[in-house]
Amino acid sequence: MSELALAVFAAETGAHLVRPPHGPRWREHLRRFDERAFLQELGAAGVRFLPRSSPGFPPLLRAIHDPPPGLFLRGEGEPEILSRPAVAIVGARACSGYGAAVARSLARELAAAGLVVVSGLARGIDAEAHRGALEAGGTTVAVLGCGIDRDYPAAHAELARRIAERGLIVSEYAPGVEPAPWRFPARNRIVAGLCGATVVVEARERSGALITADLALEEGREVLAVPGEITAALSAGTNALLKLGASPLTSAADVLAAFGVEPEAPPAAEPEEAAGRLLALLRESPAGADELARRAGLDADEVARALVELELAGLVAATDGVYRPARPG
Repeated sequence: MSELALAVFAAETGAHLVRPPHGPRWREHLRRFDERAFLQELGAAGVRFLPRSSPGFPPLLRAIHDPPPGLFLRGEGEPEILSRPAVAIVGARACSGYGAAVARSLARELAAAGLVVVSGLARGIDAEAHRGALEAGGTTVAVLGCGIDRDYPAAHAELARRIAERGLIVSEYAPGVEPAPWRFPARNRIVAGLCGATVVVEARERSGALITADLALEEGREVLAVPGEITAALSAGTNALLKLGASPLTSAADVLAAFGVEPEAPPAAEPEEAAGRLLALLRESPAGADELARRAGLDADEVARALVELELAGLVAATDGVYRPARPG
């Protein structure tokens, strides 16, 4: 039985298949399927197929209880990327400015430390994780919940192009498969399955990110969650994970420890424009976030992102909601 034939049959029938089905429709598909011609079409489109039986198929993904028959690959990266130590960073699509800043900074640090960052190319936390890894010059993998031949959402076509320049875009779905709600939970098992650890940054109570975390837990993989405010809906899912025993994440070092990697001291970097303005104001006098927003002429989300950047860089510290420089300027 050809694993490619099974993947294509699943695409044509809209079924989620891990093993060959029974029945005349499958037998007819096998009879007429021309694997060589289909592989030529894939090659012409810049797509490769990595069957589950291949020695190069990622072992962590093969080990899950329902691995796909194979993966379609798009991008300049080699398939062996999928077998490297990897971390999934997932969370809410409609994330807060704080969540976006945490996801981006975390991905930047983990990619710089050599981990592959895996996510789902969705809006919000997923996209910020991919961007952070790219900013570090690291490797990131996007897992689609639709056919390998399209970028979803379409607004992330440019982000997908940048990912493909040095990493990979992968899908279990052949070209032509449309996005469908049930395909995204199925996609999440691949996100979790490729990774030794999964990080949930922000998630509501019924978030798809929690499905990814549950799948990771079922496979005995490490799950970490970023603690959030107890009154915030975007923290309800992550705080629930912590109650269930997920590890709290307060820095990239928590993730690196799960992989047995010692964090290196990052080189000093100049803060971005908004963060630099806030740091200059704090060197004049300590202040709270609201006062900083008024003095700097920035909105609350910009201030939240900039303060996260400064805290993660060790440039500012907060006590009782008041920020001040962590070291003399």
